[in-house]
Amino acid sequence: MTEAIDKEVTDVIGFGELPNLRQLYDDFGRVAEISAMHRDLEARGIKHIHFEYVTLQGRVLSKVIPTHLWPEAAHKGLRLGYNVAGGFASGLNGQVFGEGGETGVEGVMVPDLSTLAVLPWDPEFARVRCWHYRLLEDADRAGEPVLTDTRHLLALALSRLERQTGIKAVSGCEPEMSWFRDIKELGSRSALLPENVNPAYHFGHTEDMRPVLKKVTEYATAMGLEMIQAAYEDFGQLECNFQHDDFLLTADRLVTYRQICVQVARELGYIATFMPKPAAGILGNGCHHNVSFWRDGQNILIDPAVSGRENLTPEGLAAVGGLLTHAPALMALFAPTVNSYKRYANAAWSPDTANWGYDNRRCAIRVLPGRLEVRLPDAVANPYLSHLGLLQAVVTGWATKADPGPPQTGLQPVSDAERPVFGALPRTLGDALSVFQADEVISGALPQELRQVFVDCKTDEWNRYCAAITDWDLANYLNYLP
Repeated sequence: MTEAIDKEVTDVIGFGELPNLRQLYDDFGRVAEISAMHRDLEARGIKHIHFEYVTLQGRVLSKVIPTHLWPEAAHKGLRLGYNVAGGFASGLNGQVFGEGGETGVEGVMVPDLSTLAVLPWDPEFARVRCWHYRLLEDADRAGEPVLTDTRHLLALALSRLERQTGIKAVSGCEPEMSWFRDIKELGSRSALLPENVNPAYHFGHTEDMRPVLKKVTEYATAMGLEMIQAAYEDFGQLECNFQHDDFLLTADRLVTYRQICVQVARELGYIATFMPKPAAGILGNGCHHNVSFWRDGQNILIDPAVSGRENLTPEGLAAVGGLLTHAPALMALFAPTVNSYKRYANAAWSPDTANWGYDNRRCAIRVLPGRLEVRLPDAVANPYLSHLGLLQAVVTGWATKADPGPPQTGLQPVSDAERPVFGALPRTLGDALSVFQADEVISGALPQELRQVFVDCKTDEWNRYCAAITDWDLANYLNYLP
């Protein structure tokens, strides 16, 4: 463990590393760039621009402006209520979650100019991602980032990590998605193969999805995603992967990829869902996060002097140890819906234990040459929060020299006598929220304001589910005679 990591990595979550609102307003280079972008937008015939914001649930919200208003709107920003972080969710008692609640007190969203992109399905529209700031006239933290902006929070954490330690965090995501032609197909196991043969990677099934693959790749490429691989994995399930990059860019691209898939489904008439477990009997939709950490061009997780797969450095082992130690609490961020936990129940390839192994797909952490494949996140996780929680667990593992114990080989788990005792993974969203709140390391990665909105929104979601009467209730109890 390097001394620099040991001393400096204990507090990477913080603010003050990126410009505040006053600095953005006074940046003459930014003003000139906005003017140049305006000329280009008009020359390309772009008529409207979405100013986008991502809520804590990972949903994209937007305000749309005509292009002739770009210079002023891009410089000054557009007003956006502080309660937008909760996605305008309201509780059973009518409470609107988030600062300001029903009053709708506003901050301002200012474009991240590097994210401007034309929508390939309608080249008269563009979009740009936005940072959320407090107003300059606010009495509290005037002009500073809004503490419930998940994208801003991840950017700030990464900036501090690199400044303090010289470490750059890199990730690649594997988003799985289910595509069905109609609601009847959703519950069926239509296959070109015998019942006992899995359809994964089958050419015939892949050909069935050719129109989807072509359109997703076309749009993704046009929006700056370098598509590297696609595969048919189970009945109706596609995984389309794009090139890895730093945590923030990967999270941004995952949000964009989801938008693209929704658009393709509209155009081709599919029901397309990232729902973690859309139907029984088929694989769930995960979103494995493949992560590595770099300093001075070197991957600090692996020892180049050791040949073969089992070459984790002390930093690599401690990163695994940190992830396993805090895996139970991370589940609230990795698997943030009621349905998420159905993916882990009696399902092949979905980990249900905090364990690790070299190239072992039955483990929560699968160690591959040069990277850690974190297999717990699902396809609906907010990628800014999942990456933030993952980062917090890793750097805490470095600081504490966390011991992951021996790797699991094959299907047999490592005995409790052989490994450190990691907490059981929660089986429901309600359990996950309780564990999350009790873990000061992971919950502490979120400022109090965001932590409260997150817990309020997700607790309300869990309470609504507990009160719902489902088909399962009717099937089991309608004719129940005690």
